[in-house]
Amino acid sequence: MISVTWPQVLAWRMRRQFVDRPDAASAVDVARRLGGVQAQVASAAELAVAVRRASPEAGEAARALRDERALVKTWAMRGTLHLLPAGEAAAYLALCGVARHWERPSWQKTFGATPADLETIAAAAARALAGGAVLTRDELTRAVVEDTGSTHLREVLGSGWGTLLKPLAWWGVLCHGPSQGKRVTFVSPEGALPGWAGLPPVDEAARTVVLAYLGAHGPATPDMFDNWLSRKANRKKDVRGWFAALGDELCTVEVDGVPMSLPREHRDELLDTAPAASVRLLGAFDQYVLGAGTGATYLIPAERRREVSRTAGWISPVVLHEGRVAGVWQPEDGDVTVTTWEDVPADLLDAERARIRALLP
Repeated sequence: MISVTWPQVLAWRMRRQFVDRPDAASAVDVARRLGGVQAQVASAAELAVAVRRASPEAGEAARALRDERALVKTWAMRGTLHLLPAGEAAAYLALCGVARHWERPSWQKTFGATPADLETIAAAAARALAGGAVLTRDELTRAVVEDTGSTHLREVLGSGWGTLLKPLAWWGVLCHGPSQGKRVTFVSPEGALPGWAGLPPVDEAARTVVLAYLGAHGPATPDMFDNWLSRKANRKKDVRGWFAALGDELCTVEVDGVPMSLPREHRDELLDTAPAASVRLLGAFDQYVLGAGTGATYLIPAERRREVSRTAGWISPVVLHEGRVAGVWQPEDGDVTVTTWEDVPADLLDAERARIRALLP
């Protein structure tokens, strides 16, 4: 079994994720490589793409989403909004739905909906969105309530959190459509995405998603993968089975003594990777942080986690030095204000601040 260190792993991840070496990759290429780009905040998704581009173009992610339909915006990992490559989105959605958290009594008690309610809502939503319809949240809620008579679900259906709509996204019933000003809209993937063929079988979806995750965020254990996918909501037996099914496509790598999995095709590249010395600034909700999780102490010092993972689920923009999170930053009056908790080379930090400043709206 080969052995590597966390500094090597982080340097490799930075390279794989276009962090250490911005690339000519398109917005779709970035989303594919990262296993999705979190899009709870549209400007953060745009910045996540821009910082990885050698020649960034303003609004590239929005164009790929709206005009090219090469990206899709929908609820995916951990129930959060992501931009996913249209061609692989179905695999991510199929795997996100495996945990079936809506079958838990605590979920049903909190939201007043049963699995049977959700199936009824899904059928009504599919009818409302048929034929290429584009509906706002209020319009979709009204259509579902009128169709089903489920007036008791009106409030939770209309909630901006999308609690009852997330399972519908994972079932392939709906995804986000073009925004109407500040209003969210929904469409059917079948009518909105070229080549949509429905959800694949779970084992096929798992192969796609596990390989994508490990190709950007590996080496990793099944537990680390499930934390990224669903906050460890899946059965451990199932997740281990997804990894085992990949067989010789994966190899085992020891990272500081812990066995982890990596796609075999990346083994030699990881072994040849030297620790990085670079300084990089990444925006809020960046996949480099989310792929590992804010509880990963090899990435974020435990005593600094609260400065990165803040109230209401906000993930701060971060300063990377040698692949680790060494501070946070924020835009302020057209400039970049940085707070570091480790010594960071001033010349490298100043150059990176200038690069990021040029990318801010």
